[in-house]
Amino acid sequence: MADDLSNRGPQDRSRVNVNETHELRYWTKELGVTEAQLRAAVAAAGTSAQAVRNYLGK
Repeated sequence: MADDLSNRGPQDRSRVNVNETHELRYWTKELGVTEAQLRAAVAAAGTSAQAVRNYLGK
């Protein structure tokens, strides 16, 4: 199923996808980090939203 671009949040809120512009925008705002910080956190902790939050100390 294709992403619904009118839905501003991610399809699966348990995973962080930095390859989709609308999801990147959602997660940077949700976590209060820059794009570079988010990409670094995903590279270090994986795509699990909880793991990324833990890595960022959120």
